[in-house]
Amino acid sequence: MKNLTVMKRIKQSAIVLLACTMVITSCTDHDGPDVPAEPASSSEVVTSWLTMQLKLAQAIPGSPPVLARRWAYTGVALWESLQPGLPGYQSIAPQLNGLPALPQPSKSLHYYYPASANAALAAINRFMQPGISGANLARIDSLEAANLAKYQQHQQPDVLANSIDFGKKIAAAVFEWSKTDGFDNVTPYTPLSGAAYWKPTPPAFGPAALANWGKVRTIVPNSDAGADQGAPIAYSEDKSSEYYKQVLDVYNVSQSLTQEQRTIATFWPDNSWHNVLSQVLAIEKPGLVVAAKAFTQLGIAMSDGAISLCKGKYVYQGVRPVTYIRTVMNHPDWNTVIPTPAHPEYPSGHSVMSAAAAEVLTGIFGKNYHYTDKPYNLPSFAPRNFNSFDEAAAEAAVSRVYAGIHYRKTCEVSLLHGKTVGQNVISKLKFK
Repeated sequence: MKNLTVMKRIKQSAIVLLACTMVITSCTDHDGPDVPAEPASSSEVVTSWLTMQLKLAQAIPGSPPVLARRWAYTGVALWESLQPGLPGYQSIAPQLNGLPALPQPSKSLHYYYPASANAALAAINRFMQPGISGANLARIDSLEAANLAKYQQHQQPDVLANSIDFGKKIAAAVFEWSKTDGFDNVTPYTPLSGAAYWKPTPPAFGPAALANWGKVRTIVPNSDAGADQGAPIAYSEDKSSEYYKQVLDVYNVSQSLTQEQRTIATFWPDNSWHNVLSQVLAIEKPGLVVAAKAFTQLGIAMSDGAISLCKGKYVYQGVRPVTYIRTVMNHPDWNTVIPTPAHPEYPSGHSVMSAAAAEVLTGIFGKNYHYTDKPYNLPSFAPRNFNSFDEAAAEAAVSRVYAGIHYRKTCEVSLLHGKTVGQNVISKLKFK
């Protein structure tokens, strides 16, 4: 196994990389592509805002597709505010779905692009967080000011003013584009009648969520080409059918759930792949370009994966295990480990989005990347060790079986669905 230790060739003229303070993982035996060292600048502007968005995600929660959308647009603003200062790299704006031409820096002015990124990320986070409180706005303001104070130590005021203005213009343009993606579609949804189709589930028995999310514009055109794995196993109440057997599997697992399986079932609902990225960046310290690309690519892949999976949910509209087990199998008091999300069963959201995330992180940091995942600000959860990002995605998928909210076959094919989206994003989105 090849040992992937990131080798940084530091020239005398290079800026010394600032030490990242989020050292919360250990990584060994990395087998895959080397992470290129970037002498241009520290990744601190990326990692500091990555941490801020993790805080905001806890303070302003949303479903995984909704949170992924916020990450995706902030990632685009990050990259586009930095890219003019990254020799050898290009704008991704022309490759994105319907994004109009973005503001450009003036050739007659000087810029310090980490300051542009700082301003852009502050602005886009203010824009993208619905109902943001004064306390959270103050958090954003504080981080923006703290980063700016560091830049003021070695940059001229006019350069910083130019940079901030450019970053704010990028954020405003990206936000205007985001408002046209259809995320606010409130077309009413009426569940199909019949035992085979989704019904509201306990304990809340709430209406269908994200019913129009599959119509949201993807960030990358055709990013889910070839991802749909076809129809799920055909509904049946025959005890000899494949459908009945897959429900029985969920029921049987629930009756003999081990402590490890219960831990896995409860570990993943609130865990974040962007938190995984923050931990990896804390160890690898790969530099500004790799950190910015990873932030951007991860958000886009997960958001486009979420759109694709929601499209499938409301095409197939499959019934959840809890409904079938309580009615057809006549176990009216049976419960899931965690509440069933208020949308159809197939495909599995955690499986699709985790596989898309794992594909991106594998492409950047390597195939057999050993790491320890400590959930962000969730002290009741012990860290978990993984031998690869794919292994973690597979555990995220099977966690939904242990939780009682998905069928095993659904999770297995949904991993393929998400992997395809991740591969499409990687192949279609050219940063160099």
